[in-house]
Amino acid sequence: MDAVDATMEKLRAQCLSRGASGIQGLARFFRQLDRDGSRSLDADEFRQGLAKLGLVLDQAEAEGVCRKWDRNGSGTLDLEEFLRALRAREAVIAAAFAKLDRSGDGVVTVDDLRGVYSGRAHPKVRSGEWTEDEVLRRFLDNFDSSEKDGQVTLAEFQDYYSGVSASMNTDEEFVAMMTSAWQL
Repeated sequence: MDAVDATMEKLRAQCLSRGASGIQGLARFFRQLDRDGSRSLDADEFRQGLAKLGLVLDQAEAEGVCRKWDRNGSGTLDLEEFLRALRAREAVIAAAFAKLDRSGDGVVTVDDLRGVYSGRAHPKVRSGEWTEDEVLRRFLDNFDSSEKDGQVTLAEFQDYYSGVSASMNTDEEFVAMMTSAWQL
């Protein structure tokens, strides 16, 4: 994990610990860091804001973070760039969940999975030991909470992937893995 990614991981953790995990909370946090009211953060504002959270960066490190996430070439981070930097992993998890949630009701069930995956080639289906629905249900159980109710919410899906995410060094690595695994 490079220094920029390590910094962003620490910032994510600080935002979560302060209850700024949703878009509104992160936007509020962004506005607090934006001392000059320009609706963007330069490296100095970013560095000073992080210092208040106990995340000390030198100027070169702060400039490196801004450079990495500055998509429009302005030399600063606007709110969209700031959110993208903090939420890259969450966004790809949400995209994978949305692909599974065919009904769009916020809950993935076996019925949703039928529209995305087929269990017919599973060895236990082929041998007659399980039905295709049993394969899909067992697959779904991997993401379900300790109470296996056959319904996986976005929160349960995120909980599952938070463990996977912790083992990945960079956002890019995690996003590439998710994109490949879920054919996003």
